[in-house]
Amino acid sequence: MLKTVQEEDLQIVELENSQQARLRILNLGASLFSFRLKDKNDRPVEVVAGPAKMEDYISETYWEHNKCFGASIGRFAGRIAEGKFSIGEEDFKLEENLEEAHLHGGSNGFQTKIWEIAKITDAPNPSVKLTHVSEHMEDGYPGKVRVEVTYTLTEDNSVKLAYRATTDRNTIINLTNHTYFNLNGGGSISDHFMQVNASKILELDKHNLPTGNLTKLRDHSKDYRENKLLGNRELDDVYVLDVMENEVQAQLFAPLTGIKLKVLSDQPVVVIYSPESLPEDLVYLNKLDEKFPAVAIEAQNYPDAPNFRNFPSSLLKPGEVYENNIVFAFSVK
Repeated sequence: MLKTVQEEDLQIVELENSQQARLRILNLGASLFSFRLKDKNDRPVEVVAGPAKMEDYISETYWEHNKCFGASIGRFAGRIAEGKFSIGEEDFKLEENLEEAHLHGGSNGFQTKIWEIAKITDAPNPSVKLTHVSEHMEDGYPGKVRVEVTYTLTEDNSVKLAYRATTDRNTIINLTNHTYFNLNGGGSISDHFMQVNASKILELDKHNLPTGNLTKLRDHSKDYRENKLLGNRELDDVYVLDVMENEVQAQLFAPLTGIKLKVLSDQPVVVIYSPESLPEDLVYLNKLDEKFPAVAIEAQNYPDAPNFRNFPSSLLKPGEVYENNIVFAFSVK
């Protein structure tokens, strides 16, 4: 069990719109716990692949696997090589919680924290704002960082996420959301169609760390510029986006339910993570297949950005406001 969190600390906020779509947010990790909407046959479908009960999020089994279900990831999403980075002449060392790397903020990242539920607004377009304060040098990161995320459920079945962060001294930051989706409401995503507006991906080494080079996707098996079947393909790739801010960056479609998901953001990349399997010793919101049960589409900055001058900067200075605005826009056809 997560030592600092008890069951009585957990709280879920439920938002519902006039279309009877229901969004549930868990305060642990400011996590997107559940989203249910009606499919083409007017049947309610749970499109989030995650643990069935909020108590599961503090179980030993959950943290042994640490798959970040629905979580708000920080302080830095993705990998940082050897947990090292510099700001000016000052060097910093983070925990290496993965081989050769610091991943997703480390074992005490934002996904492990109870966020404060700061504000809830009612329909139309109900929302919830959650906040968290990360102290200076917590887990090796400089600066006292104040972070918030507002989840809004719109009347047209979009789930909007607005991340904001400020700091009292120079630091690095890269936030994202790590929700796994299955638009069938169970089974596999092998029958889903995916399209990603990216003509390049980051070249990764054997530890999934960026080399600094880009790989062109022309004639590449991972080219999803044209809508095509996901199939039985394991993906863990950083797609460098071609589109402008707040245009559709990626989309999923499930013919079985008719549910389509469009992802929009103001970030330079999306990480497409489609694991071959998810932990079999957890009980999920929906009955998932053992193989290719879900996919995460994570809008963010480049992984290991602090260590590459040719990557967009992840530096946050006092007086500045970090933003990451993500829209999960759902429709049915």
